[in-house]
Amino acid sequence: MKMSLGNTEVLPAQRASSPGWRDPRLWIGVALVAVSVVAGARVVGGSDDSVAIWSLRSDMAPGDMITPSDLVTSRVHFSNPADVDRYFTAADTLPASRHLVRGIGAGELLPRSGLGDFDPETVQVSVSVPRTLLPPTVTTGATVDLWITPAGSSSGEGAKRAVESVVVVEAPSVSSDLSGSATERQVVLGIPDNEDDLAKILAASSSGRLMLVGRG
Repeated sequence: MKMSLGNTEVLPAQRASSPGWRDPRLWIGVALVAVSVVAGARVVGGSDDSVAIWSLRSDMAPGDMITPSDLVTSRVHFSNPADVDRYFTAADTLPASRHLVRGIGAGELLPRSGLGDFDPETVQVSVSVPRTLLPPTVTTGATVDLWITPAGSSSGEGAKRAVESVVVVEAPSVSSDLSGSATERQVVLGIPDNEDDLAKILAASSSGRLMLVGRG
């Protein structure tokens, strides 16, 4: 029914209707809400996947003994969950052997390989080891045996063990900018303070005849 008001025609008011369940706009809205809820849940869940790891309060040197007062907790997010096993978490009980086998700086995470027994009768010696005689698995904190190959031997044939159970104090990784061209690596070892052994090891190192064999 139309109504006239003077010369103006007035149309009857139309009642707004709610969209039915078949209206595609309704389902699009539901889908957007669902996506938002899932995304929000992932953000909230991912924000708390860090792990409390022990780190050093201050710089400490090889041979220093770790005490609870030397430690603080740092929350760390590991992109690879397996990397957590390399460090002491705040939930771990520290081992009885709490001496550092290498220096660790303030704020640095406490690695499991960084603690061990301290022998005051050892000295730290930097040696050069041919890449072919140093297993890539030998890292800082590892325990190795030292073997010496005879002069003129390129394959290690005739090598003899010189010292057992030596701690690797420092084993820098090969720099990526060398592109594998370096033939030797510098490694710092904690060697028993024995004059004869030191003389043999240093001589073998200078002539490229020193071989490191990992234990375990």
